[in-house]
Amino acid sequence: MNPIAVIGAGPSGLAGARALDRAGLPFEVYEAADDVGGLWNIDNPRSTVYESAHLISSRTTTEFAEFPMDSATDYPGHRELLAYFRAYAAHFGLTDRIRFGTRVTAVEPVGDDASGRSGWLVTSEPAGGGASVTRAHSAVVLANGTLAEPNVPAFAGSFAGEVLHTSAYKRASVFDGKRVLIIGAGNSGCDIAVDAVHHAASVDLSVRRGYYFVPRYLFGRPSDTLNQGRPLPARLKQAIDTRVLRAFTGDPTAFGFPKPDYRIYESHPIVNTLVLHHLGQGDLRVMPDVERFDGHTVHFRGEHDGDGPSADYDLVVLATGYRLDYPFVDRAHLNWTQASPSLYLNIFPPSFNGLFVLGMIEASGIGWQGRAEQADLVAAYLAAEQDAPEASAAFRRTAAGPWPDLTGGYDYLGLDRMSYYVNKDAYRRQLRRRIRSLPRPAGAAAGGGAAVGGAADAAEAADAADATVAGEGARA
Repeated sequence: MNPIAVIGAGPSGLAGARALDRAGLPFEVYEAADDVGGLWNIDNPRSTVYESAHLISSRTTTEFAEFPMDSATDYPGHRELLAYFRAYAAHFGLTDRIRFGTRVTAVEPVGDDASGRSGWLVTSEPAGGGASVTRAHSAVVLANGTLAEPNVPAFAGSFAGEVLHTSAYKRASVFDGKRVLIIGAGNSGCDIAVDAVHHAASVDLSVRRGYYFVPRYLFGRPSDTLNQGRPLPARLKQAIDTRVLRAFTGDPTAFGFPKPDYRIYESHPIVNTLVLHHLGQGDLRVMPDVERFDGHTVHFRGEHDGDGPSADYDLVVLATGYRLDYPFVDRAHLNWTQASPSLYLNIFPPSFNGLFVLGMIEASGIGWQGRAEQADLVAAYLAAEQDAPEASAAFRRTAAGPWPDLTGGYDYLGLDRMSYYVNKDAYRRQLRRRIRSLPRPAGAAAGGGAAVGGAADAAEAADAADATVAGEGARA
């Protein structure tokens, strides 16, 4: 068989390469940058991290289970994370399997056979420019990330100062002496606001809805390490955690934020309470949603048209998020619907055409292990296609029926950025179940030093761990 193409050498791409290697399947990795790490490699031209960027989930809930970080830091920064990915790739012998400095420009079915049965052609070119090369692959794993294509909304009017999307923000010196408006208060927006207050002449934060703020530590421990064991029912967990957070962080409306129009965990919470401290100290203020620009003046929405506040700024930072983008493949091949592809388990196009997506998930606490389990399922399916076609056919029949509920009982906001959001417990439970439904890959013994027990045994062990009530104290 032609090797399987993996596009991207960030966390998802490395997980994909590791799983394919463990299953004994041939593969090649394409990476446009000159190093692994994806967005956590700040020197990668596609990286969207900034100098102060750290994990917002703790180390032990984020790392790959089979390769713990050699660190005691609870929330590592981007430099430590890049070193981790380099060590991961070297430990599992992946580094030499990656075509660095190679940018994929097209992924097309061989002979225009959209079923993918004839394979796929991947066209690439040197990242610095040069002649393109097309190679044939039996399948393609898309792992080029979800946080690279900026979402830039349109605003009425025009702004006479500087406009900067967070994707282009790197260091806080850009704020020196400026009147700054940050539009959007997600995790990046709040991080950048905290950076800005130490440099800017003034900092305002424009928001359109309320947020829930989760402290990084509760009871002296990283807060997400308290949420272990069998998951609570959604409504019960929401009720308990709302009360816990109110006790630890207070009511965000007291700092000027609107009251959230949704329950906690129905959108990603903000893991940053420093922004509340700075609001309390008067270092920044919360403003309503933007109505229009007029030179250096920004007019904000009020209860009625034209009666909102206004202020002057030198720099506007758009913390308005990202949109999914797989620019090198026709959207029809990915069953794209509205803001994102509609994929079985967020991985498989319903046509099972030989394209697979890793990393198209957002979920509080899913970590890189969730991506690794995605990769294990893809590898198990591809191995079954080769060695046990009746098992892969049975797997495909599961996708022909009703798709599993991945929400865990949470009513997620109907926003574009939430279109591929899942509940980590419900999602990983489904991944493990599907992994167990497929046979152990026949080539696993020769697959690059497979972990003892393989993916199926790891899935069973994880299910057993889920069946124990391990967490003590508050769940937040």
